[in-house]
Amino acid sequence: MALHTTTIAARKAKGKSLLRRANDWLHLWLGLISGVIVFIVSITGCIWAFQKEISEWAQPYQFVKTEERAYLPPSALQQIAARHQFGDQAGKPGKTITGVQYPGKGKAAIATYRDKKTGYMMVYMSPYTGEILKVKALEKDFFRFILAGHYNLWLPRETGQPIVCWSIGIFIILLITGLVMWWPKNLKKANVDKSFKIRWKASFKRVNYDLHNVLGFYALLGGLILGITGIYFGFKWVPKAIYWTASGGKTLPDLRARRFSDSTHIPAQALLFSAEDSLWAALNRGYKNEGSLSIQFAQKKGDAISISYNPGDGTYYKNYTRFYDRYTLQELKGKSPFNKPYEDATAAEMLIRMNFDVHVGAIGGITGKIIAFLISLVCASLPITGFLVWWGKRSKKTMPVKRPVMAQVV
Repeated sequence: MALHTTTIAARKAKGKSLLRRANDWLHLWLGLISGVIVFIVSITGCIWAFQKEISEWAQPYQFVKTEERAYLPPSALQQIAARHQFGDQAGKPGKTITGVQYPGKGKAAIATYRDKKTGYMMVYMSPYTGEILKVKALEKDFFRFILAGHYNLWLPRETGQPIVCWSIGIFIILLITGLVMWWPKNLKKANVDKSFKIRWKASFKRVNYDLHNVLGFYALLGGLILGITGIYFGFKWVPKAIYWTASGGKTLPDLRARRFSDSTHIPAQALLFSAEDSLWAALNRGYKNEGSLSIQFAQKKGDAISISYNPGDGTYYKNYTRFYDRYTLQELKGKSPFNKPYEDATAAEMLIRMNFDVHVGAIGGITGKIIAFLISLVCASLPITGFLVWWGKRSKKTMPVKRPVMAQVV
């Protein structure tokens, strides 16, 4: 019987073309190489999918009761937070609040700064009174831990991030080679059913094979989208290629380009008022506290003030940043896709801006997040079911062949 099985397996292998055998070989070994990393990245992606909803449920200090009065200006919140955090040291080097966020109606304002020991710090405050609601070290946040695993495997960024990117690049190849292996040899109903249905009443090996084969097919398109939008963050050539293709050959501007104030022409009246407060008041008249408004204070003479506005709640593709000269309050035009309202963006710029929200599913609201969660869950299962398929075949090959016992001649 064992000899017969081996013969059948050999015939099947011989019946495959060279390209098909190469495809199967690539799928096997690339899967074994990248499997553990794909599992970690996928399972952390599952958890991250509902980060906003879980955080808002578990962190009530993010919210305040809406009041019929004006918010405190940025400089007032900055001073209150600085006194609370630094005391008499406030204003000295390294003891400065660098930004203030107004997340929108019914939400706490957030003063931010970076500490040498604890990292990025967030001071949650009432935007009406300046009352301190919570001081939080972002590095200690649960979802920050999840993001670190998803992005760089909890390793130093320069080490872990390339490993993640290359592994996800390999996973994209695996999805394509997997499709080749999945494709029915002919379109008879029996073969089609095998490719689209899981036979739950079959043996464990059969069910496991179907879970790998069938679920892998259903998650193929979503897996490709998550994979491509994921390596966008690690390979610099990916956003450049996307922009170049969508724009008809144009070069993607520097997404992190900074703007600077002209410190050689400082008006005499520039020091008589808070530039950040003036800009905030002017912009807020148009925004009417709708959406999120974030101000980054100028720290050095030549720094510009940056103000980001996001009219959406839970998405980032409509968020855009504007820069202003800290002395003249003149806007310093940026060339990045993120330096203009979404409505004014070109098709290529829209693609760049939507990448993050597509990656996490937020672009489709709660439905999109559920879809992203399910696709990530299937992707996390593929290395496990694939390994079990390989291990089962490996065990079968190493089983000793029983030889027939010859009758003893008496």
